[in-house]
Amino acid sequence: MLSHVFLGTDDLARAEAFYAPILSRLGWRPRFSDMAAGKIGWAPGQTPRPLFLIGRPHDQAPAVPANGGMVALLAPDRPTVDEIHACALRAGGRCEGGPGLRPHYHAHYYGAYFRDLDGNKLCVCCHDDPGATSAGTPA
Repeated sequence: MLSHVFLGTDDLARAEAFYAPILSRLGWRPRFSDMAAGKIGWAPGQTPRPLFLIGRPHDQAPAVPANGGMVALLAPDRPTVDEIHACALRAGGRCEGGPGLRPHYHAHYYGAYFRDLDGNKLCVCCHDDPGATSAGTPA
């Protein structure tokens, strides 16, 4: 299990405005905001971890995206994938692959890809078969 994910930003307020509606839609809540320390964190539901953190790089150098790095956020369903991708683009994110099935990953993988305002690559995805019930049998 993950403890936390940290993405660097050079503009904390701008990054917070970008991520807050996305993470809220996924059911993540603000956990802390420390503008003086340059960090903001969210956690899912009422759990303390994993944390999704944004902040200024520790070494105070400019934030740069990881080469080949990506964070994938799990959505509860396909409409949520669509909504979050659209929200990211409205907020100034850049499309890296619109919502849709990616059967080369697996039969029910539905995902969308975008970059945030600092160039970090993210994915929002759902792995569920929409024709199955929670017990895994067809509806």
